[in-house]
Amino acid sequence: MRTIMLVGVIIIGLVIGKLFVFSKPGSDKNPEGKKGSEGKGAKSSGGGAVPVNVFVVGRESIENQIFASGTVLPNEEVNLMAETSGRLVKLNIQEGAPITKGQLIAKINDRELQAQLQKVAYNQDLSKKIEARQKKLLNVEAINLEEYDVTSNNIKLLEAEKEVIEAQLEKTEIRAPFSGRIGLKYISEGAYLAPGTPIVTIVQSNPIKIDFTVPEKYTPNIRVGNTVKFSLDGDPATYSAKILAVDPKVDESLRTLRVRAIAQNPSNRFVPGMFVKILANLDANKAAMMIPTEAIVPVLKGKKVFVVKNGKAQEVMVTTGLRTDKKIQITDGLQVGDSLITSGIIAIKPNTAVKVN
Repeated sequence: MRTIMLVGVIIIGLVIGKLFVFSKPGSDKNPEGKKGSEGKGAKSSGGGAVPVNVFVVGRESIENQIFASGTVLPNEEVNLMAETSGRLVKLNIQEGAPITKGQLIAKINDRELQAQLQKVAYNQDLSKKIEARQKKLLNVEAINLEEYDVTSNNIKLLEAEKEVIEAQLEKTEIRAPFSGRIGLKYISEGAYLAPGTPIVTIVQSNPIKIDFTVPEKYTPNIRVGNTVKFSLDGDPATYSAKILAVDPKVDESLRTLRVRAIAQNPSNRFVPGMFVKILANLDANKAAMMIPTEAIVPVLKGKKVFVVKNGKAQEVMVTTGLRTDKKIQITDGLQVGDSLITSGIIAIKPNTAVKVN
């Protein structure tokens, strides 16, 4: 019973509060209040244009630079191997030491070939004496021409056999094909070598070559003879290299072009295998269309900007090119003289009325 009475008191209290406390006289049928409400609605529905800043599109000159990663390569490098089999009787190298072209590096046992060469020499000497006697006999017609031709031909065969043995002897000597520096040896003196056994590597690191790649769109700007700059990690200095060659084809998987440059290395500062950072200055673009980067709006299909036309914002899809710290190049989509919106872009939609500050 008490609960019912308590609920009734609460309900009566709410009704009295509604009638005398929360209601505002004239709120339902106040002509002035109604007029004020209508005025506020009219102000909202007839809102003003969005204030924006604009950038007038023009052309300017920009430096065309490419940053790339490169690798130092030796000017020449060869892995010397044995051409013939035999025991290594001499290894005339010191690992890491400089070497000159033609210097003897290794010698394989050649006693058997030397004996064969001596045998051929004896036969040659005998054949020449026989040929001389037969020539005198031929002059007095003591022998026929056929016998003389056999002896003469035998001399030629012995000469050819001598050249074969000398060629085999040449293979027993491994000499430096160019000047450079000896690498680490793979074998020691006294070992038995088979054809193809590696002996040592020779590297020529002055000058050095630098290989790097650039995107395929820069292919027309890369020319043999151009100078590029490069630097090493931990070294604040900048060095120069000259483009030596350009790969005649583009890598189909990466869409990059391989470039090779050459640089002097008299102090051996650059070691083959090093990583270097490349800066290539290409031809400057003297008529580039550059706009502020904040004007670009990334979208699913690419990039867009807003321009002012007849007091309204219009959406334009653009294609971009080079980028600097504050501006980006437009290669397609805009015209010189367009008024590009650079502020308030978040609040703008196509055909939004705008007011240029």
